Amino acid sequence: MSEITISAVQTELHWEHISANLEMIENKVALLKGTTQIVVLPEMFTTGFSMNPAPMAEDMSGQTVSRMKEIARENKVILTGSIIAKEENAFYNRMIWMQPDGVFGFYDKRHLFGFSGEDKRYSAGNKRLITSALGWRFNLQVCYDLRFPVWARHSNPEKPEYDVLIYVANWPEVRSHAWKSLLVARAIENQCYVVGVNRCGKDGNNIYYSGDTMIVDPFGEIISQISNEEGILTYTLKRDVLKNAREKFPFLKDGDYFKLL
Repeated sequence: MSEITISAVQTELHWEHISANLEMIENKVALLKGTTQIVVLPEMFTTGFSMNPAPMAEDMSGQTVSRMKEIARENKVILTGSIIAKEENAFYNRMIWMQPDGVFGFYDKRHLFGFSGEDKRYSAGNKRLITSALGWRFNLQVCYDLRFPVWARHSNPEKPEYDVLIYVANWPEVRSHAWKSLLVARAIENQCYVVGVNRCGKDGNNIYYSGDTMIVDPFGEIISQISNEEGILTYTLKRDVLKNAREKFPFLKDGDYFKLL
């Protein structure tokens, strides 16, 4: 398709209260029915950025994945965001990509935020997930991944691997300048759309999040942004804009080939 519509949900979160957050998300997504094709939620959208995974974690048959299937089906959207997941004896900050037909994939956050102790409580993923929908390709990333450009970089400059980078986050206001700057940088260097979705409000540790959810075009121009309040950004991505950026300014082909190990 030449166009695809995506919605970025900036919201406050109920601290470590899965059912309350699921109800809130269900209500917000219902408002978007018929207007969008992809709905992006923040990082750990069922709990907030909790370092208490044991009582919060769910497997892939738990209530959150089941509810995501229902919401995606009822509203005919792809629904994505990260949750606290468990697998055997490990916990993951896992981004789910839920399709309307109930088929889903997931990406486990690669770069764990040592400053908060995330690396002591969660296990890191070891592979990227580049998925597709309606002819568009999406590279899924979580929060701290944003600071590591190689993880997002096209490994073959002759054949870009994706069209849209999606970052979901709980990124505090005190470091918002880095968040906003790096989202723009990732769009410029990869000549792609970037959708960065952050939470807002205070969490259970009294940390304030200004949100600064934004959509950036392949030239690095900020298309839409919202700060310091709840809201939803809905925008239609256009393939002509992506194609023009890559053909008029063919910077990618001068890049380096590499492999992620």
